[in-house]
Amino acid sequence: MNNINVSVIRAVMLLAVLFSWLHVNAADALADSVKPRLTLDEVVVTGQRSSASATLISQSVTAIGREVIDNSLQPSLLPMLASQVSGLFTTARGVYGYGVSGGAAGGISLRGMSGGAGRIMTLIDGKPQYSGVFGHPISDAMHSSMAESVEVVKGPASAIYGSNAMGGVINIVTRRPKVDGVRTSVKAGYGSYNTLDTEFTNLVRKRRFLSTASISYNRSDNNRDDMDFAQVNGYVKLGYDISTRWTALADAGITRFSASNPGTVTSPLVDADQSVVRGSVSVSVDNDYGYTSGGINMFFNFGHNHINDGHAVSDAPRLYRFISDDNMAGMSVWQSVSLFYGNTLTVGADMFRSSGKAYNRYVEGQRKGERQTLADKWHSNIGAYVNVRQGIGGYITLNGAIRADRHSAVGTEWIPQVGAAITLPRELMVKISAAKGFRYPTLREMYMFGPANPDLKPESSWNYEMSVSQPLYGGRLTYDVNVFYLNAKNLIATVPREGATPLNINTGRVENFGVEAGLSYRINRLWNIDGNYSYLHTSRPLLEAPRHKLWLGARFVKSRWNLSSGVRYVAGLYTSIDGGKKEHFALWDFSGQYEAVRWMKIWVRCDNILAQKYEINDGYPMPRMTVMAGIKVEI
Repeated sequence: MNNINVSVIRAVMLLAVLFSWLHVNAADALADSVKPRLTLDEVVVTGQRSSASATLISQSVTAIGREVIDNSLQPSLLPMLASQVSGLFTTARGVYGYGVSGGAAGGISLRGMSGGAGRIMTLIDGKPQYSGVFGHPISDAMHSSMAESVEVVKGPASAIYGSNAMGGVINIVTRRPKVDGVRTSVKAGYGSYNTLDTEFTNLVRKRRFLSTASISYNRSDNNRDDMDFAQVNGYVKLGYDISTRWTALADAGITRFSASNPGTVTSPLVDADQSVVRGSVSVSVDNDYGYTSGGINMFFNFGHNHINDGHAVSDAPRLYRFISDDNMAGMSVWQSVSLFYGNTLTVGADMFRSSGKAYNRYVEGQRKGERQTLADKWHSNIGAYVNVRQGIGGYITLNGAIRADRHSAVGTEWIPQVGAAITLPRELMVKISAAKGFRYPTLREMYMFGPANPDLKPESSWNYEMSVSQPLYGGRLTYDVNVFYLNAKNLIATVPREGATPLNINTGRVENFGVEAGLSYRINRLWNIDGNYSYLHTSRPLLEAPRHKLWLGARFVKSRWNLSSGVRYVAGLYTSIDGGKKEHFALWDFSGQYEAVRWMKIWVRCDNILAQKYEINDGYPMPRMTVMAGIKVEI
């Protein structure tokens, strides 16, 4: 913290005083003058901190509710997000589990910006969730059991959330019972490749007290030898309504998984095993007075990786294991106030400290027990932002934000964002926006392994977009179309050097543009269809960035039956840049539930019904048809 500019710390202290002033003194001045605001069904918080209808936000936002998550029958959120969100793509390598290190899957890409490089911010209830050493999200920690909804902002949200929100934001909103009572559910299923899926969830609300608890165990042999995966996940949240205006919350979660990497089919590996633990704890206090709302939260994330990178069949085992420990502590504070009708002003600040220790520990030979330190470093950054939303005449909402962010090793970044949401006749909504995103280099890029470069600068991007959306036929049919252009520079790449070790350098540049579209049609009370399509053009080949991605789905609900089916089509997907390998495939999936009795459902899920042959990670063939079936008890 000594390297952080004192003037920035003073600015944060001044902001804290301002929050208190807004809360204590604004009440009497504004209570009589603020008119009730329009209440709309779709409410999102991602990218804005303060709650706001999606129709007031100038960026593209997709919100997915608990019903869709339940109907997916997936223990992980990623497959559901890949289907439901245009422009978003996730990688996979088997039936179950993503893993870390070489050959890992679970990569997240938005508009060609890869989360594996830390360019996508993943949040749980607004708190960052990623590895402090490597900067990327841990996909195996994104569980369906904990999620009430998921909000996705496409395009930079760095003005609000800072580094790592360069390409977009995925915010998991955890479950939080709103009515008194106790609800418990147990889900269990079994299927192809000895795959087991179990989950227990308990929700309690008693007057001012609430609690949410979930635990799950999942495992699979997967579709290749030596590709086992097993995982235990636990999550608990406690809350108390101090008053009608103030709420205190505390939560904790931990995930432990083990994964084996068999290597590619042409270069198989032996003993490439990983054991990973990820955990988090947080406390927060929120207030909501209608005209003003805000909160403060403090969190601590930690992780431990124990990795055997394995060896080729003909090679000797490695004499060491790679081990890393990382943690991230942070605090965020913000307050929104409506100064007059149609206005929302949000002022916020946050502070993060990431640290990591990585080393090789020798397990054989004369050096057994010794440690070879690869990195033992920490970074901190502190930021402050102002976000203004102003309605004009009930038809136009202007959005603007600016952030100043100071990094202990890199320097200061200024991040602006502007946009407008315009409501035209017949509920036609037009949005335009321009936003800057950025990403600080990670501890790995600056200090670990041969290419490390401590003089790296932040990556940055500008995203420009325009979208139109409209409900028709009384809201039974809705559509949206979005066009965007993204220009990123100073991307960190490992560059070969003649006669010297390759070096991480700010040299990369990419220009992406594309079109995204979505459609939903409620045919009648029994049938609903939905779909989305995205086209992405990139100035150079990128992994995890298909040129075409299409989803078409249908849902039938009648009496005790709830059936869903859909087709996924992907084309122009690079699985290898050096080899120029591309994939295209079409997959047909099905899921269904039948309510046998009031408290029990029988469920089945079938993926890749036509048993198509395809790869997403080069050298890792995906399973042909897989079937899972089980029961779900709800009391």
